[in-house]
Amino acid sequence: MSAVDESVAVQDAHRIERRDGMLVEWDAPIVMDDGVVLRADVFRSVGSGPFPVIMSYGPYAKGLSFQEGYPSAWQQMIAAFPEVARGSSGRYQNWEVIDPEPWVPDGYACVRVDGRGAGRSPGRLEPWSPRESRDFYACIEWAAAQSWSSGKVGLNGISYYGMNQWQVASLRPPHLAAICVWEGAADFYRDVSHHGGIYCTFLANWYRQQVTSVQHGLGHRGPRSAVTGELVCGPETLDSEELAALCCDLGEDVRSLPLWDEFYRQRSAQWERINVPLLTAANWGGNGLHLRGNVNGFVRAASSQKWLEIHGREHWTEFYTDYGVGLQKRFFDHFLKGEANGWDTEPPVRLWVRHLDRFEPRSEREWPLARTEWRTLFLDCDDLTLRPEQPQAKSAHSYAGFSDGVTFLLPVEAEDVEITGPLAAKLFVSSETVDADLFLIIRLFSPDLREVVFQGALDPHTPIAQGWLRASHRKLDPKQSSFYQPYHPHDEIQPLEPGLIYELDVEIWPTSIAVPAGYRLALTVRGKDYEYAGPTARLSNIRNEMRGCGPFLHDDPRDRPPSVFGGKVTLHAGPAHPSHLLLPIVPSQRT
Repeated sequence: MSAVDESVAVQDAHRIERRDGMLVEWDAPIVMDDGVVLRADVFRSVGSGPFPVIMSYGPYAKGLSFQEGYPSAWQQMIAAFPEVARGSSGRYQNWEVIDPEPWVPDGYACVRVDGRGAGRSPGRLEPWSPRESRDFYACIEWAAAQSWSSGKVGLNGISYYGMNQWQVASLRPPHLAAICVWEGAADFYRDVSHHGGIYCTFLANWYRQQVTSVQHGLGHRGPRSAVTGELVCGPETLDSEELAALCCDLGEDVRSLPLWDEFYRQRSAQWERINVPLLTAANWGGNGLHLRGNVNGFVRAASSQKWLEIHGREHWTEFYTDYGVGLQKRFFDHFLKGEANGWDTEPPVRLWVRHLDRFEPRSEREWPLARTEWRTLFLDCDDLTLRPEQPQAKSAHSYAGFSDGVTFLLPVEAEDVEITGPLAAKLFVSSETVDADLFLIIRLFSPDLREVVFQGALDPHTPIAQGWLRASHRKLDPKQSSFYQPYHPHDEIQPLEPGLIYELDVEIWPTSIAVPAGYRLALTVRGKDYEYAGPTARLSNIRNEMRGCGPFLHDDPRDRPPSVFGGKVTLHAGPAHPSHLLLPIVPSQRT
């Protein structure tokens, strides 16, 4: 099919019809400043309006149903939470965006845009690029100008549909009225591509599995919409070479750029420029993606009206539950409709404190919690313990660079204790090579020393918290660091001199756990990714088997050659080398 034929075919697909009590506009054209026409589906009431807009923009193809594209996630969610399907036909469910059927009756217009190069939108596919942010800006302003629109646009969605909200909010579109970033990373380097400076293979695998699989131009080789029968990836079928020329190689792009630079800055939040009202929702199990960005978004964004919510369960589930939808609607009802629903008095922080078998809700005023009692626990490399008193004798412990490392146990808790907040570690380390990768795992053990793991955002056997650092990236940015969150600029490599001892400050992502009496925490320092000793699991949209870290692995041998990272690593403790772990203890009674 020629380019002219494709244009005619897509134009013919642009139509409006009544379905399931809604007025649905399929493939509405949105013209970008370079002439590329993006395509959007619009769901609104049959009434005249005007309606405030809930918009999402992304690469997962608006015509691919949740049930078809992500069957295991859908089935798992519906089995555990049948409320998600209640009151909806489910026909319009898409991965990680709102279901319009529960929203349109409440007076919202729901707009889903296929990002440039994805689904029904032509162009070059380049996720999170500055071009995409400009496109998103243009889509927001297009929606605000429609006759059925009130002129107020809110953004909502999970993961990708949250991450690019940070970016476009940094551009300050005039009609952007509020954003709800549900489990959305914000720092493309530290949150996503290079944990502690160590390259993560997630992006490369995700890009092939979930994004290029619905690239515009797949045409007849791609899926068809279960609702309209249209080709999800557009009417034209391109060959493999043509498709490759129309998309970036995201995994290789980030692997080839090991240091923070303009590429990453352009794909990250500009906190000082984000001033729109925001709700940022995180997941305690989100180690390796999103959790850090959601928390930092609350702390660092310039917005005067901002709220933080942190929940548990799977990555997608709480967004669709009655609780999650209710929270989102209260937020948007206030800022898009002007309803006096009490949201303006909502406490700034809502936490679901994690217990062994449940989550308990609690409202707070700030993050980290002001009443936190910061506990410093020192490593003893002789008996492999963590203790509140600094050991008077020096000690050391060595492990192989690609090994399971060493575990330091805390004392058994004599009474229940809550740990909620950010964590950090200071380690004194030497290596027999010019570098070393440190993987820090905070773990929980039962009285009989069986490890307790939790349902994470993706992996069902997730430890309490994780942190990472490449020793050659140890340089700190003093202006952005705090005692509980070291910040590394990652802008230069400082090789180690073999045998010399270096001081490393390691950021450990936030956590929450109510530790019962008789249980004990532990810090494991490893030379590779954590692996749970029990059973593994799989999801239909994840390429690798999940062994404790989900898809967030650091196993590319090009980034971690054995000659550099496979050597012996030694931890040092004692008066001259006070290696320690910092824990945020929350008192049982408020003071």
